[in-house]
Amino acid sequence: MLVSLALLSLGALAAVVTPRLMARARWPEREPVVALWVWQCVVAGVLLSFALSMTFSAAAAWQAVRGHVFAPAPRAVVEAYALGDHDRWPAAMAVLLALGGVWTAAMLAREVRRARVRRRRRRAELLVRSPLLPGEKPGSGRLVVLEGERPGAWWLPGAAPQLVITTGALGRLKGRQLDAVLAHEQGHAKARHDWLLHCSDALATGFPQVPVFAAFRDEMHRLVELAADDVASKRFGRLTIALALVELNEDRGVFGPSPAADAQLPLRVNRLLTPVERLTAGRRLQLTAAAALVPVIPLLVAFLPGLSALR
Repeated sequence: MLVSLALLSLGALAAVVTPRLMARARWPEREPVVALWVWQCVVAGVLLSFALSMTFSAAAAWQAVRGHVFAPAPRAVVEAYALGDHDRWPAAMAVLLALGGVWTAAMLAREVRRARVRRRRRRAELLVRSPLLPGEKPGSGRLVVLEGERPGAWWLPGAAPQLVITTGALGRLKGRQLDAVLAHEQGHAKARHDWLLHCSDALATGFPQVPVFAAFRDEMHRLVELAADDVASKRFGRLTIALALVELNEDRGVFGPSPAADAQLPLRVNRLLTPVERLTAGRRLQLTAAAALVPVIPLLVAFLPGLSALR
């Protein structure tokens, strides 16, 4: 049972400490793609720690589970985990963790279902505002232009992602600014940022008291925009995408002394106008490799006793 407790403690420690460490770091704004990878690895490590802890707790509590988990293992390996008869608390811990797993799956399913409903509703509204031409199939157009004075541009995820832009935005965006905005939205579509947002929203909604999941949601919503900004700036320049963001949003009160809407927009524009040097390739590789090791740690903790018994 020491393995189960160690895994549970490891997951809880990562869930509490990681948000604090990442909040102090200054490199995520410089390397949002790397930061997205780090957050995904950390959350995967936390979930894996809890799942393995549940497995070993259940194996300690019930002989039937133990037989399935350690069916092909030699007797020495089973004895190394000390899964003999215990009090009722391993069973209670296994049940609680299992309920947490079921709740997580339910939250993910609910978020996916809600996203599909929102997507269908938005596509229906899009068809009303922009009817199909004779012979045109729904979703066949990659770019849809809507009549509207208010400037706006967004993308609709799905099997056939569509970029939507209003005539108000076409009237405001000048030269390469339109191309930069489209590249920004295409960056979202190619990276499938919608799935990151769905997963982070589901975990934060299902477990609002877990710091790592709340921070994961907030950072996903912020970092995906920074990553898409970088995609556009690499092709069309930082100044171009910064001016395009200002043109699209200056009438929404986001650049005043008291932003009424998206407070992140001024920060994104300032980041584009005052760029900082990127991390070196070696440093990016180190961060990527270190993050990839995070989910490996609970696996090492889980299999170390068994591997030691085989030596």
